[in-house]
Amino acid sequence: MRRKFLVALGSAAMALSLAACSGEGAGSGGDTSGEKPASLTIGVAMPTQTSERWIADGKAVKEKLEAKGYKVDLQYAGDDIPTQSQQVDQMITQGADVLIIAAIDGTALSGQLQAAADAKIPVIAYDRLIRGSKNVDFYVSFDNYKVGVAQATALLVGLGLQNKDGSKGSATGPFNVELFAGSLDDNNTQYFFGGAMDTLKPFLDNGSLRVKSGQTRIEQAATLRWQQETAQKRMEDLLTSSYADGTQVHGVLAPYDGISRGIITALQNVGYGRGKKKLPVVTGQDAEVASIKLINDGVQSSTVFKDLRLLAEQAVLAAEAYLKDQQPQANDTKTYDNGVKVVPAYLLPIQTVYKDNIKPVLIDSGYYTAEEVAAGQTKK
Repeated sequence: MRRKFLVALGSAAMALSLAACSGEGAGSGGDTSGEKPASLTIGVAMPTQTSERWIADGKAVKEKLEAKGYKVDLQYAGDDIPTQSQQVDQMITQGADVLIIAAIDGTALSGQLQAAADAKIPVIAYDRLIRGSKNVDFYVSFDNYKVGVAQATALLVGLGLQNKDGSKGSATGPFNVELFAGSLDDNNTQYFFGGAMDTLKPFLDNGSLRVKSGQTRIEQAATLRWQQETAQKRMEDLLTSSYADGTQVHGVLAPYDGISRGIITALQNVGYGRGKKKLPVVTGQDAEVASIKLINDGVQSSTVFKDLRLLAEQAVLAAEAYLKDQQPQANDTKTYDNGVKVVPAYLLPIQTVYKDNIKPVLIDSGYYTAEEVAAGQTKK
């Protein structure tokens, strides 16, 4: 197969210098359309196993590809950039026919992507846009700006400033809120925070919301690697520095369920949720089962559900298109500029989950069982 020969040449070139590679661009050759799935390998690079969602992503993509007969090389990088770079290098040298990559750092894989381009290996960015390279062929994700809008809207609904139907709520405030963002090396963070802040701005401007700490910039709100422990420590610091006078926090914009749980732990440790000191409204994302239990128990207020089954399916469809020497179907060809090119994308819908719609959205759809929600963990 022509691609396998090119991979061997690319391997030798990488040994000398990844930076010296110069190719025609990923996906520009290497026809595999006549080959059987069993002879083709898809490399799947996931960022970490410390997050429930990425474990689920990797498992879903692998199972769907294997069900179609493809060989799958699934690797988790433990949130370590050099490890992920090595893993992608290895996938290339071992002759992967397509790469599906959820990058730890969206700017750290340029050398690997150039090597993939030289070996005619298409690259699909999975949920996180890979930045700074022309050699990203396709992007599968959700509408990340709308995720931020949904999180901010859920915060407003939880506080009573807005109703679920979008109408004005009965509450007037002012409410004290704090803002959290994701990791700055994840391109999605900008979209999440941008959508949220655009939604909250009128309420911040009219005084019905106040950020008592004054930390409203994304650089101040960011949470490196989306770590729960990092979020917990920042919430503890905010409580010490801005709420030691007894003022209460009424709401927290949290962009991911792991961050939400860290925030909730910090709040509970200083007495929130006991007696008259109500827990603030805390948002989230990813519908992790541990947070769904918290929502069901009235501890966390909401989360944004992104159906990973659909995301995995879309990644598989894109990979199969390239293996058949076709172009995947895109529904957005304007939004996702990675700094070098606009990457064609397929964006999937999202849904906000509150306590009252856990059953229809997550249980009735088969995403979780009622027993898993009650226990806060999935069955192995």
